[in-house]
Amino acid sequence: MQIRKSFAFEAAHVLPNHPGRCARLHGHSYRLEVALEGPLQTAGPAAGMVVDFDALSQIVKEVVMGELDHRSLNELLDNPTAENIVVWIWCRLAPRLPELTELTLWETRKACTVLRKGDPLASIG
Repeated sequence: MQIRKSFAFEAAHVLPNHPGRCARLHGHSYRLEVALEGPLQTAGPAAGMVVDFDALSQIVKEVVMGELDHRSLNELLDNPTAENIVVWIWCRLAPRLPELTELTLWETRKACTVLRKGDPLASIG
């Protein structure tokens, strides 16, 4: 079974290699979707769940949102494209969430990048 949860953060960046207006400082209201897959737990406080949504929220807020929200992403990444940001996020969440199967990072309402378990970039870090 798969579960998904969405998170939002605000951040600014400059794309140093971009030939257009994204080479100037600008910001986005990002939306991150985290997908986990696994069997339903059969015992304990998370019985009947893949992962407790509250536990998922706590991990994402601790290792991702606290670092990205209201920040200049160039402080973390040399070239903070949506693709590089989602790899950065994957590298932080995967060790804490073995059920992680997919991340979708929406940079705008119409543009996103998706990283899935098994993609070569999901195995770096």
